Amino acid sequence: MNIRIGFGVDVHRLADGLKLMVGGKEIPSTFGAVGHSDADVLLHAISDALLGAANLRDIGFHFLDTDPQFKGIDSKILLSKVYDLIAAKGFSVVNIDCTVILEKPKLNPHIPDMMEIIANILKVTSEEVSLKATTHEKVDSFGEGKAIKAYAVCLLKKN
Repeated sequence: MNIRIGFGVDVHRLADGLKLMVGGKEIPSTFGAVGHSDADVLLHAISDALLGAANLRDIGFHFLDTDPQFKGIDSKILLSKVYDLIAAKGFSVVNIDCTVILEKPKLNPHIPDMMEIIANILKVTSEEVSLKATTHEKVDSFGEGKAIKAYAVCLLKKN
């Protein structure tokens, strides 16, 4: 079996008055992530992991942050396009494992919904999507609530 591991990481600055999108779900908050798209840090990290495993470069290569067609785009659409790219190369997802670093609000109540959203896009069950959330213990820009970060790893198999 031809298998590939991919790793992705994404960071976004946080600012008042924006929507906070994480894992394809709007999280109730007075602030959100700054970005060209909807700035969904988790879906961006997963996209980079998938693209990396399939040797397809990164999300910025495929969806330029200077391209007006991607301004404010729903990152679920981007992840779906990434899935199509890896599928076109003959790969399918075995599993993904992710961690989001955010001081507040707490993401744990939203994890089951996020897992289901991601699983549906990647054509797997939620059993193949592991998602964890943690804080940065008030250390640096993440711990001070100025930024959000996500890490993702994936395993792909050649069909």
